[in-house]
Amino acid sequence: MIEVTAIIQPRKLDPVREALNALPDFPGMTVSRVEGCGPASDRRGQPKGLRQQLTDFSPKVRLEILAPDELAETLARLIHQVAHTGQAGDGVVWLKPVEGFRRVRWMPEGESA
Repeated sequence: MIEVTAIIQPRKLDPVREALNALPDFPGMTVSRVEGCGPASDRRGQPKGLRQQLTDFSPKVRLEILAPDELAETLARLIHQVAHTGQAGDGVVWLKPVEGFRRVRWMPEGESA
């Protein structure tokens, strides 16, 4: 399993969700509203005082998807393609191996609630 995590612009959530839902094996996702800022190099052209502050957060959306290994790169590529505008603040996508997971609704044989 791979965890695909993305931080994107809020206005890109609907197009990304539609693109992901169109995939036949899309496993679902968790969406959170977050705030953040990128590296100072992304804020060139701003007054020096603003570049140095870490309080100039902007609204973002965080997507988290647990996916089979063979699907993870496709999901990351699709998110990148749909969320990309070429502007600073577009976001980031990363993949992280997951050693295991368990659905809460599912109870392994031999265990009881």
